[in-house]
Amino acid sequence: MIEKKQSEVLPSDIGVYLFKIGDEVLYVGKSINIKARVRSHLENAKLDRKEFLIVNSSDSIETVIVDSEFKALIIESQLIKKYHPKYNVIWKDGKSYLYIKVTESEVYPKILLSRKENDKESLYFGPFSSVKVAESLINDVRHIIPFCTQKKLSKTHCFYSKINLCRPCPNLINLRDGEEKKDLKSLYRKNIKKVVKILKGGVTDILTGLYRELKKLTKLKKYEEAIPIRNKIFRLERLINHPVSNLDILKTNMSNTENLAIFFKELKKYFPDLKKLARIEAYDISNLRESNQVGSMVVLTNGSVDKKEYRRFQIKNQKLKSDFERLVEVIERRFKNNWPKPDLLVVDGGRPQVKTVMEVMNKIKMVIPILGIAKNPDRLVIGSSGFPTVRFPQTYPAFNLVRLIRDESHRFAKKYHLYLRKRDFLV
Repeated sequence: MIEKKQSEVLPSDIGVYLFKIGDEVLYVGKSINIKARVRSHLENAKLDRKEFLIVNSSDSIETVIVDSEFKALIIESQLIKKYHPKYNVIWKDGKSYLYIKVTESEVYPKILLSRKENDKESLYFGPFSSVKVAESLINDVRHIIPFCTQKKLSKTHCFYSKINLCRPCPNLINLRDGEEKKDLKSLYRKNIKKVVKILKGGVTDILTGLYRELKKLTKLKKYEEAIPIRNKIFRLERLINHPVSNLDILKTNMSNTENLAIFFKELKKYFPDLKKLARIEAYDISNLRESNQVGSMVVLTNGSVDKKEYRRFQIKNQKLKSDFERLVEVIERRFKNNWPKPDLLVVDGGRPQVKTVMEVMNKIKMVIPILGIAKNPDRLVIGSSGFPTVRFPQTYPAFNLVRLIRDESHRFAKKYHLYLRKRDFLV
């Protein structure tokens, strides 16, 4: 039987955990905080028979630490497929194991949900915990790399090709001839290879390629073409860090208080006067065109998203030439309002962005700790003398809290930006 003291030595990291008796694996699970998740198993064992059987039948817990929730999802499914744990029967949905199937032997491979591994000519990924989880994963991947899900092709292009989720569409490819058909067929198969790579957990090269493409398009001022590439980057980064739970992690995770306390302790090293982290505000600027430049403010209250406190800003001075100037306008306007004072400001970017916000705060004579989160790789830039950079392990749960608020500020700014573009287009 697993006892509470055994959970105390477990890591508070993203990863996979295995309940075992001897060498036999009884249950496999994943979590963004293994220690907190195992604790919940122990508590639920007092009320739920299945949880009681898992805890009572096991004598040890093995863990596998990874650097993202996406990898945890992939490894969890691989281990369940390998060991067929006794208490993972919930994964069968009362029928059989659920997989994502890639029909790689077909001329135009399809990505499908499948209940059984019933042929040797396809690739299978899984099993997955439910239809919802598998469909969510397929939907996210499809918005990054388009592919076909039709079992039978027709003579007209499908609905999904019209919304760029099936491109190039196999139905349309078959209507072409010669070199054009050959090139489109090759492009489609390359897309499938990228999908397979993502489902195997190898996303770094694809993400790097998208960043390279975005940089090229923005340099050429092809902003309309750059927008869908940036959207794919957002979706892929979200998939890497929190593929199926997204903001629900912040809303429901019982370990938020613990992670916030850990993060507070780390920040105290750089901000000795920091008293609490009850309110954290994060800012982002969305600007892919000369018009409709916008800023966003998102808020965490006691570690959880607080959407009623979100604010959006349409940049009033459309003649501003840089995002730094736009950030200045947003921060100045924010502190002209009688809103609750934040304990910490988080800005998307590195030293230049942090320095910009510090200058604004000095100008308006307000003292609030400032933090930047820079990319590639994600790292924190401290708003203090020398602008020290902190590279937490990618598995560090408290660091994920900052990543999530950064990603949420991206999403909120982008949503407002796209709304204004659509409004202007319809006028």
